[in-house]
Order: sequence, then C-alpha cells, then structure tokens
Amino acid sequence: MVQKTVRLPVKRADHATDIPMPRYMTEGASGMDIYAAIEDEKTIMPHEIAIISTGLLVAVPPGYEIQIRPRSGLAAKQGIGILNSPGTIDSDYRGEIKVILINLSREPFIVKRSDRIAQMVLCPVSRAAITESAELDSTGRSNGGFGHTGEH
Repeated sequence: MVQKTVRLPVKRADHATDIPMPRYMTEGASGMDIYAAIEDEKTIMPHEIAIISTGLLVAVPPGYEIQIRPRSGLAAKQGIGILNSPGTIDSDYRGEIKVILINLSREPFIVKRSDRIAQMVLCPVSRAAITESAELDSTGRSNGGFGHTGEH
C-alpha cells in the first residue's frame, strides 16, 4: 500500500532546541514518539496528574488533526496514561503541545528531559453537516446501550 505523505511544519520552542524532533520508531508505525521538554525531573506520584511540555509547536494542515496518544510500553509496564486521550491538536492551534500524564500505578514515576512520553498521529478530519431529523433509521441494535451485545 502506498502511504500518503503530508507536510507537517514543526517548530521547537526556545527551551527545547536539544529535544529530538518527533519520529517514527519503525517503518510501520502510525504514531511518532514525542519527548519531554522539562527543565528538571518531574516525579508523578501515584494517582497524580502532571502536564508535561514537549517544546513542540506545529502547523497542522487544514483537513487534519494530530491525536496525542499514550505509549503502550509506558501504560503496560509503568501504569502511565494520558488524560483526555486521545488529545486533539486542531489545525488552527499554534501553541506548544503539552501532554497530560496520569500515574495509575502504585509507584512514583519520574519523567526526565528527553524521555519519550507520548505519540502523535496525524489524522484526516471530516466535518459533519448537521441536519435535524424527526426520525432516524432503525438498526439491529437500535437504542441498546452499554453492554447491549452481551459480549465480555
């Protein structure tokens, strides 16, 4: 399959000139790893939330968004997740990307400068044209909610 390449302008903040640029770690990766651009180590205590700077500013092309997602290794091995996941970076946002980490483990977690803390994925966006309807078409599920399919 031929992949479409989209130009993504990225600027490093003055406090992050030594931080690696986002990069795909394997040929088949859909997400680019992004790094912590913090001055000092940050200890995130169990069940604590911390906003971590990445030092990145991006110009997302119109028709796209960037999603900020957890790194599976940090989640599985350290219990570190991202609140508001996936986080959305809209095409008109030009501020610094920051990541909202949460420590769901029982142990303190230390973030150091240049640690890989998240991944970002460039995704196409469709805009909805809302039309108010008096009735909706019927489906096999209809209004069955959480757990409706009976699968565990």
